[in-house]
Formats: sequence, C-alpha cells, structure tokens
Amino acid sequence: MGSGDLINIHPSELKFQFELKKQSSCSLQLTNKTDKYVAFKVKTTNAKKYCVRPNVGVLLPRTTCNVTVTMQAPKEAPPDLQCKDKFLLQSVVALDGATTKDITQEMFNKEDGKVVEELKLRVIYIPANPPSPVPEESEEGSPPRSSVLENGHQNRLLFDAVSGSLEDPKEKTSEAWSIISRLTEEKTSALQQNQNLHGELDLLKKEINKSGAGGFSFLHVVLVGFLSILFGYLVRWLLDGPWPGLLQN
Repeated sequence: MGSGDLINIHPSELKFQFELKKQSSCSLQLTNKTDKYVAFKVKTTNAKKYCVRPNVGVLLPRTTCNVTVTMQAPKEAPPDLQCKDKFLLQSVVALDGATTKDITQEMFNKEDGKVVEELKLRVIYIPANPPSPVPEESEEGSPPRSSVLENGHQNRLLFDAVSGSLEDPKEKTSEAWSIISRLTEEKTSALQQNQNLHGELDLLKKEINKSGAGGFSFLHVVLVGFLSILFGYLVRWLLDGPWPGLLQN
C-alpha cells in the first residue's frame, strides 16, 4: 500500500494481465486520511496507452473512491514483458465543499509554499497464459517417465505381433497346403463336369439332326423327352406311394 500524508493508495502497483490485441484493466483504491477535502489527479507517462476513470476528483474527509485504469490492446510485447510506463498520483488540500468542477490545473502547481503530495506507481505485466511446467527428468538428458513407459508399451506390442507371426509355422504351412489341395480338387471336378455337359450337348445335337433327317421335328423330340420324364415321375410315385401297403392288406 502506498501512503502519504493525505491519501492512502492500494495497491501500490498497477498489474495488468498482458495479452496481445486484448484490453486489460486494474483498479486503485484511494482513501482520504484527513478531515479535510482533498483533490487528486492521476497522470501517466503514456497517456495514449491508458485510460483513467476518474483521472481527477475530490475526496471528502475519511472517504474512499475507486479509480479504474484500462490499458489499450497491445500490438506487440516488450522484451521480457518489462514495462517502463509510470503513473503519478498528485493530491492537495482543497476548500471545504469543493467538487470536481472546482479542480483546476493550477491547484497542483508547486508554488508559494503549496504542499502537493505525489505518489509514484509502476506498471507490471502478468502473462495471461503462463507456460506449462517442464516434465521432471530422472537424470540429466534422460527422457521423462511418461515417455519411457509409452515407448515400453509400444515395444511390447511390436514383440507380441512378431511372436504371433512366428508362432507354429509348421501348423500354418500344413493348413495352407490343405486349403490349396481342396481348391485344386474342386477346380478339377468343375472342369470335368463342364466337359461332360459339353459332350452330352453334342450328343443331343447329333440325335436331333438324325431325328430331323428321318422326318421327326425338334418339337417332337422335346415332347417325347418331356413325356418320358413325366412317365418316370409317375412310376416313381406309384412305387413309393401307398400302393404297396394296400396290396399287403
């Protein structure tokens, strides 16, 4: 807390959360320590950068007021976030019943033995996003524990994959040859059936040609074949149906 004979000020430093392209504000509390009216004025070395409300005023005896200081959005950061800006709080005893309208520049001129109290305030920047702590290392130059555990887990997964690929190679080879042999047999059987179908088709064509030469039409051959098939089903139904049982009875 900054303290003078007329005014106490809290805090004694202006602390701003520093973030590029973003405004930041802080507050000051001014307290009149006397039984007199006290006029005050806030000045800064960089008036374009800061906005002070109120920058002038009158404190009644034993009263307190708040002053808000707003820093304009910075476009760049100073080296190491060190700020050289300064603030100055001037205070002087005023006439009883004085108001803000009665404050003039001449009231704060140091002349004719007039006592003008001055309190200086410095500006401190606080990073809005402080850096995260560095992971602890067991020894100098060694990786963090979490990295070691992660690498160990990855190595274990790789080892399991390699072991699985090398596991029981004889059984896997035998199974593969069995599948290949079965597929080869199925292919050979399909080819043989295809050849048989082609042979039967050729025979059917020859029979049709012979029938046509003897005066029978193709329709006649198909009709005869259909009747033969129907007759075969009828015979099978008669043999497998209820007739044998009836005859036995």
